[in-house]
Amino acid sequence: MIELGGQSKPQSDLIKDVSEADFMAEVVDASMSVPVIVDFWAPWCGPCKTLGPALEAAVTRANGAVRMAKVNVDENQTIAGQLRVQSIPTVYAFWQGQPVDGFQGAVAPSEIDAFVARVVEAAGGAAGGADDGLAEAVAAAQEMLDQGAAADAAQTFAAILAEDDKNAAAYAGLVSAHIAMDDLDQAEAILNGAPAEIATALELEACHAKLDLARQAADAGPVSDLRARVEADENDHQARFDLAQALYAAGQTEEAVAELLELFRRDRDWNEGAAKTQLFTIFEALKPNDPVVLNGRRKLSSMIFA
Repeated sequence: MIELGGQSKPQSDLIKDVSEADFMAEVVDASMSVPVIVDFWAPWCGPCKTLGPALEAAVTRANGAVRMAKVNVDENQTIAGQLRVQSIPTVYAFWQGQPVDGFQGAVAPSEIDAFVARVVEAAGGAAGGADDGLAEAVAAAQEMLDQGAAADAAQTFAAILAEDDKNAAAYAGLVSAHIAMDDLDQAEAILNGAPAEIATALELEACHAKLDLARQAADAGPVSDLRARVEADENDHQARFDLAQALYAAGQTEEAVAELLELFRRDRDWNEGAAKTQLFTIFEALKPNDPVVLNGRRKLSSMIFA
């Protein structure tokens, strides 16, 4: 929790209007040390006029444990598109560079207070002690997973959940570990068994996308064969789509996105917009600030609105 001699921070420090130019600094970078709640709104949005002030009041009451960024979607369409904001009001909470919670639409004041409390707790802000230890354990388990020690990571995530069965980050980590071990049925069972309180958390939504992609990868053909088919006929859309799946399965995510963007450029309506759907699935599976996501969304947006 961030305090200044027991006094609340000035609201100007806690709540800011943020644009595409300073989103990275004021949200992504700032969330490395304190969680940042982002309110996507527009002047014409009726519910936004009620939700915004209520959020500001809740953030102010948190006395520096969380900050708030207000993003006008009319003036910042690229950021809204990159984060898949499809309706407003939409609220995301960022912690350590990525979304950790969120909701859409106007909600009751009690739900706003509960949301802010969850965000603070996720960052270990007000609880301290044991929660700080769990946050460190989650980070350690995630590092194990990133380094390829999926079985060890799964054990650590499971131990964390024994202490806190509603820890969304640990739940997502356990699912991801089983996906990494190619134990997809167990990953799905864990995901479907998530407590209702965290079932719609952004980390678990990302796991649904990861699981879909992992199941596709099981049926992916050899990259070399599919690339040869595409080179033989550049308008063989199915071959290009299959090549993208195979590339993703091989860990070549950026190359997979490039092939899907090329397919979208050639025929955006092919197979009921399959290229765009697959791109969104990949984007959802990755961290929102991943360069592959940011560049891919930017290129896709330029094609859509060209």
